[in-house]
Amino acid sequence: MAKLQVRLHNASPMRLNAEFDCEAGELVALLGPSGSGKTSLLRAVAGLLRAPSLTGSVQAGSELWFDSAQGIRWTPQQRRVGLVFQSYALFPHLTAMENVASGANSQRASGLNPVKIAALFERLGLAGLELRRPAQLSGGQQQRVALARALMRVTPLDGDASPRAGVLLLDEPFSAVDEPTRQTLYRELAALRKDVSTPMVLVTHDLSEARRLADRVVILDAGQTLQSGPPAQVFASPRNARVADLVGIQNHFKGRFFKQQPGWGLLRWVDDKSSTSLDLQVRDKNRLKDGASVSWVLAGEQVDVVRADALNDALNDEPVNRIACELVDVLSLGETSLCTLVPQALSGQRVTLNLSSAHLRSLKAGLGSTVLVNLPAQGVHIMPQRDEALTALAFRP
Repeated sequence: MAKLQVRLHNASPMRLNAEFDCEAGELVALLGPSGSGKTSLLRAVAGLLRAPSLTGSVQAGSELWFDSAQGIRWTPQQRRVGLVFQSYALFPHLTAMENVASGANSQRASGLNPVKIAALFERLGLAGLELRRPAQLSGGQQQRVALARALMRVTPLDGDASPRAGVLLLDEPFSAVDEPTRQTLYRELAALRKDVSTPMVLVTHDLSEARRLADRVVILDAGQTLQSGPPAQVFASPRNARVADLVGIQNHFKGRFFKQQPGWGLLRWVDDKSSTSLDLQVRDKNRLKDGASVSWVLAGEQVDVVRADALNDALNDEPVNRIACELVDVLSLGETSLCTLVPQALSGQRVTLNLSSAHLRSLKAGLGSTVLVNLPAQGVHIMPQRDEALTALAFRP
């Protein structure tokens, strides 16, 4: 089973300091803002980034495609890479069948099997479109043709004595199609993974897409790998404040951490604007020193909002921090509502939550009313904060 291993560094034109692995049959999503190096990294894996300053290595299975130390630099034609561009890059003068067949280089052309190609067209919903040119196809159909062409590069064909390692690279392939088509393509990609055991690397800026499709995500910023891991883990437990920003966490605060009894700590939530603070009980994972300055985020899916007169309940014996908040803004988004709350003890802070509109109605809470935010200790994720001094309020309790 082929495994893709990428260790790349580059100074210009795009700075890179990135590394990740992708197992056979695994889908890894590269996430980051525009200009973060996602596409450059993908091009480097494919052999299309020929910068003289590029160093490191790219290995697929037992094949070393690139190794600057050993002077190994395989061309794109030598690497078995299927690349789906955001713009699809189909040949306008070729039919869908000819575009797909072009995915097999001259050394593999003799292995083309019409029956297998017909089965590929059938599987991707292209049956009957073989003779159409790109201009005669919809955006979704063009995307499927581009995907089929990429698969021709990575799947074994008749005549392959010993199938070589292949890698499928997807550069924001779903961004140019409408939502119904995108959902259909998601399902097709999920089904495809059952049949094609090859590493797949997806470039995307869509957090929900990464959550839905990826086994692991790699967070990139300015060409550097900041964090990697399963989506749920990375999104709930960002390594630092920058990762928290990049994965779209809205509730990001400052504080100071104090150790208490084994396994437990106290998080002093500090509000510089109002010169006040609020203490929260949290888990101690023994990664922080007593009195450490920290930034922290809360996992919105673990937060419960109840009426101000609700009874004090525990959540599976997990201590719950109960925070009285004023509801200051509600933006209806159909089935959900974007709510802004201000803790009564911290007038300079804002908590943003997506609540079910039905739940919000059940609270009978209008603007200016008080609700209780139940925040379990396990719903607080704490990160070290460097080079920032907190106010004198963060004294030892």
